Amino acid sequence: MRISTRGRYALRAIVDLALNEEAGLVQQEAIARRQEIPSPYLARLMAQLAGAGLLHGARGPGGGYRLARPAAEISAGDVVRAVEGPIAVVKCLTPGSRRACPRQSGCVTQPLWKRLGEAVSEVLDGVSLQDLVDQAREAGRAAE
Repeated sequence: MRISTRGRYALRAIVDLALNEEAGLVQQEAIARRQEIPSPYLARLMAQLAGAGLLHGARGPGGGYRLARPAAEISAGDVVRAVEGPIAVVKCLTPGSRRACPRQSGCVTQPLWKRLGEAVSEVLDGVSLQDLVDQAREAGRAAE
């Protein structure tokens, strides 16, 4: 199982935003530059994060983004789900999947995949954006 580039970039971008929003709205171009994420790609991610209610954006000169709620109330799982969709390690367990597996009723491995998906969700949901911001600040101090 892998978190795609989309999920990794979105998490890096929102942590960057949280680290830099004390001065006000954070411009997408600044995030793209600091995180080395192509700006058009980041624009799509920011739109998804805003659509999921994690960010607020303002257009025009002086525009940018800010968190929609405190960093402590946003989990890594919220961010990953906003850009990746539901967390499921196999297709047959993806919520809303249209195709039911014909082996589902007798599948001996399905409980394992379900537990694994729940464990991944638990880890992602157990880490807040504030936790990541604190870690980034601590790492920055350690590097000084």
